[in-house]
Amino acid sequence: MILLNRLNGQPFALNPDLLERAESTPDTVITLVNGAKYVVAQSLDELAALVREHRAVILGQAQEAAEHGYRTGPTLVEDGEATLLHLPERGI
Repeated sequence: MILLNRLNGQPFALNPDLLERAESTPDTVITLVNGAKYVVAQSLDELAALVREHRAVILGQAQEAAEHGYRTGPTLVEDGEATLLHLPERGI
């Protein structure tokens, strides 16, 4: 999630994976894939930087997990006559 501000200063969190487009009209208007629109105080450049940073963190965490041998997704295992789908263990 990225933290943004409405024009009145009220903060909110947004899942950047739902972003379809952003426009400067001159306020920054974000349109989500479901058609919802938000007007935010951040500029287009600030919004783009937040999205890039968010994605870089996610990719870095995935890379770190892979380097430490953590399974990051399901794997198929042949077990005699059956094929099993092993899901990664959840850390608590």
